[in-house]
Amino acid sequence: MTTWILLRGLTREKRHWGGFPGLLMKEWPESRVIALELPGNGELNGLASPASIAGMASYCRLEVARLGVPPPYSLLAISMGAMVATAWAGRHPEEIGACVLINASFGAFSPPHHRLRPRSWPMLLRIVLTRTAEGRERLIFALTSQLAHPQPPVVEEWTAIRQSCPVSPRNALRQMLAAARFHAPPSAPVATLVLASAGDRLVDARCSTEIAHRWNCAVAIHPSAGHDLPLDDGAWIVKKIRRWLAEGSKYD
Repeated sequence: MTTWILLRGLTREKRHWGGFPGLLMKEWPESRVIALELPGNGELNGLASPASIAGMASYCRLEVARLGVPPPYSLLAISMGAMVATAWAGRHPEEIGACVLINASFGAFSPPHHRLRPRSWPMLLRIVLTRTAEGRERLIFALTSQLAHPQPPVVEEWTAIRQSCPVSPRNALRQMLAAARFHAPPSAPVATLVLASAGDRLVDARCSTEIAHRWNCAVAIHPSAGHDLPLDDGAWIVKKIRRWLAEGSKYD
């Protein structure tokens, strides 16, 4: 039985996966799918976020062990979660069968203006200055999704998540600093598929292609989706994983 471990990014939690875990289970019904929280986020918002990506990875390992789920695991992670997956695989490659990294970026591989696109800065400032939960989530939706028409249920769901489990400014800052200090290994620690979005307004897709180039691993670029690729086109992710597992193709 394959165990998929799902890891979200900066200040986001497992409920932000929406219906994506269901797509994985539908495609691989014999698999187990576990979405983990990072300390400081979601139902763990009362904990202090670790000061390092390695600390987040260590917490995730302990949590899976507490759940009684044995390795190997297949890690599927987006944005900062991809750093956590990489740290986990780098320190304990014997536990990880494969990694799927979505819209990732590593400081040693890409310049700052690719890792956080300058045209996103005004929107990020608006998010910080917006007082209401709904206002912030509507702006985050506009920044991270390329869906043609905003879907009120998505914004409403995200607003309810923020209201029920708010992430403290201190934890948000600790996560940002941990991500900024993270150094990825020079080569892929395990078999890796890199996925990215050409329409990502937050992180330049060249960050993903640079990872694939340095690690000599498989890569596929969605032609139009935004940063939240699982939201915009989760079926495409599943399709690319299925092809990669079947063919081991290097480029798409």
